[in-house]
Amino acid sequence: MPAGFWPIWTTVALDLVGFGIVAPILGRYAKDFGANGLEVGLMFASFSVAQMIFAPVLGRISDRIGRKPVIIVSLIGTAIGSFITGIGGAMWVLFLGRIIDGASGASVAVAQGAITDIAPPERRAQLLGMLGAAFGIGFVVGPALGGLAALGGTHVPFFLAGTIAAINAVAAFIRLPETKTEAHTTEVEHHTPEDSARSPILVRFAVVAVLSTIGFSGFEATFSLFGGERFDLTVGSSAMVFLFVGVILTIVQGGLIGPLTQKFGSRMLLRASLPIVAAGLIVLAYTPNMQWTMLFIAMVLVSVGQGIASPSVTSLVAEAAPADKRGEVLGYQQSAGAFARIAGPVVAGALFDHVGIGSPYLVGGMLFLAALIAVWGVTRAANLSYSA
Repeated sequence: MPAGFWPIWTTVALDLVGFGIVAPILGRYAKDFGANGLEVGLMFASFSVAQMIFAPVLGRISDRIGRKPVIIVSLIGTAIGSFITGIGGAMWVLFLGRIIDGASGASVAVAQGAITDIAPPERRAQLLGMLGAAFGIGFVVGPALGGLAALGGTHVPFFLAGTIAAINAVAAFIRLPETKTEAHTTEVEHHTPEDSARSPILVRFAVVAVLSTIGFSGFEATFSLFGGERFDLTVGSSAMVFLFVGVILTIVQGGLIGPLTQKFGSRMLLRASLPIVAAGLIVLAYTPNMQWTMLFIAMVLVSVGQGIASPSVTSLVAEAAPADKRGEVLGYQQSAGAFARIAGPVVAGALFDHVGIGSPYLVGGMLFLAALIAVWGVTRAANLSYSA
């Protein structure tokens, strides 16, 4: 592995463990302060809105002053946001805590920028995939720790998450390398700052991020309802399905994406993976009651396709971005994803209620195919990059 990879990986993994601790508990915790369903939804949305706004800002700052200080400050912000949420006392305090945490959570794009700094172009997809595997680990370990911590009270998981973030910040100060060297800060070729971070190619990739994330987040938001209607799944058994999806995502991103990228390249993998996810969602939409085989096939297609698509598109974004603008560009990409995570559950929920229980997945499949159309010409280009 390139020098510095594992400190970056562990920093992100611990950060996502903290998020995994908080996410399953937040709704119930907010109800203790009188929150209704709409307010709980707005609280979750406030996190994504803050992330959407601040991801490009933090990325741009990291391009100028380096990745390490931005990641450390973001971890401190995550700790503060978690502690504020744990203190609670009023609804506005909970919203403040989630907004601070969301703004700090935009540091994931900065960590991706750090990976692209140290990774050779031919290994970017592999290393970004392994970084993506940290998400899966965080969302497996985090909820388990959160459930145990909640035995001491619904506020305890937030203090645990804040403590982990604070310790992570100290560890990052000691162990995390600065990957943004002088060579990366030099202007590349003749591209102007006004259009380099929002070139037509990068806008296409942002469109792909929005369309695909709306489709996938809509699946995540409504599957427990779908599973209850067609398969009599309980909350626990629905969680097991998501655990299955998470394990496949982790295997694909952590182990398979490297060899696949070396053999086929990120462009071909992206073109292949988007219709695979689309097929999985469409199969899911038409799965009859209690047809477990079709459900299994749909989950495998969705998981494998998403596991390939995510690191492939991030690698292509890094390839198309100027070397001195990668943090900002990856921030815009994360911002597009954050917007989609706000819109996706709302759209899917409305479709589920008013059109049909399979309609969120049929529409999601169409969105993935639209993403394929949007990016097809770009991924056929001989050379996407402004710089190596």
